[in-house]
Amino acid sequence: MILILSSNTNQQSADYQQLIAYLTGLSNIDMRVHVERGAEQVLTEIYLIGNTKALDIKDMKSLPCVERVVRVSEEYRILGQHKDDSRPTYFDYNGVRFGQDTLNVFAGLCAVDNAEHVEIMLKALRDNGQICTRMGAYKPRTSPYAFQGHGKNCLPFVFDLAGKYGIKVIAMEITHESHLNEIRAALQQTGNPTGVMLQIGTRNTQNFELLKIVGRQQEFPVLLKRGFGITLDESLNAAEYLASEGNRNVVFGLRGMKTNMGDPHRNLVDFAHVPVVKRLTRMPVCIDPSHSVGTRSAAPDGILDLMHITAQGVMAGANMVLVDFHPVPLKALVDGPQALLLKELPHFLEDVQIARDAYLKRVALAQRFAQ
Repeated sequence: MILILSSNTNQQSADYQQLIAYLTGLSNIDMRVHVERGAEQVLTEIYLIGNTKALDIKDMKSLPCVERVVRVSEEYRILGQHKDDSRPTYFDYNGVRFGQDTLNVFAGLCAVDNAEHVEIMLKALRDNGQICTRMGAYKPRTSPYAFQGHGKNCLPFVFDLAGKYGIKVIAMEITHESHLNEIRAALQQTGNPTGVMLQIGTRNTQNFELLKIVGRQQEFPVLLKRGFGITLDESLNAAEYLASEGNRNVVFGLRGMKTNMGDPHRNLVDFAHVPVVKRLTRMPVCIDPSHSVGTRSAAPDGILDLMHITAQGVMAGANMVLVDFHPVPLKALVDGPQALLLKELPHFLEDVQIARDAYLKRVALAQRFAQ
């Protein structure tokens, strides 16, 4: 059960202390308090864990400071969609809204190779009206001999250039808690010119200790990739690890499943799960067509497979697109064969907008026929 308190509730007030005293006295019930501090208000939620079936919702609503009560199911207690649940399906970070009704494109380098290519990429994004990107500093690889990223050494120039070209949010994968500290230090060193969305990659979806560490900080939102060899339910519960530690600003990423059933694509495209994740949870949903397809192959109609499946995901309601571009794909240190060319960026963005407009028309049509 979740108790949602009135906004700007003062934890030092007599009413709040009375509420906490009452909840503490409940038998077989554990309590966890979560506070979200926004620009204009402070929101407090109290999670009651244990034998909450015996608690009457009307009685709980009558308690001091309590504005709303949500009875949750066992599934995805914090991030899930529950009956009579009016909690928001969005969050704001560094001036950008991420929600189940929005769409943001994160085009960029799978792996940072040098400052020149970073600047060329970011300038192209700015010139095409984009404020988000992907930049890989830490790259987990299958082979221990493969390039694994420049790490903290590239962070200062990446952040400086992001600020120069008006980039608000960079999606950046981390694989160890030290990376979190390095990103935080580099942002402070450069004057916080941009924001970072921490990315938990598919290999770490069930790295529970990393999930707990990332969940305990709330300054950075998190993009959690689906595990490529586990079920959707297992991956959604991984997101709950982040939320249960305090970070509710989570985007769920679909990036294909590892199976030869998807051949000749790199992975089996799983974007049919976009509406499923949005139905089960309050998380915005990201699609990663680059790692799903893995090639630049085109259909007889002249459209790249990668663009076809991007459109499929966006027309199903995706809220974020994570896609690889590179100024010189042949010189890319990671995943060059799947990277789109900078001259293809305007085409890609317009194609995404066509798919988004089609999705919105489909939503309007469904609403009209539901009346």
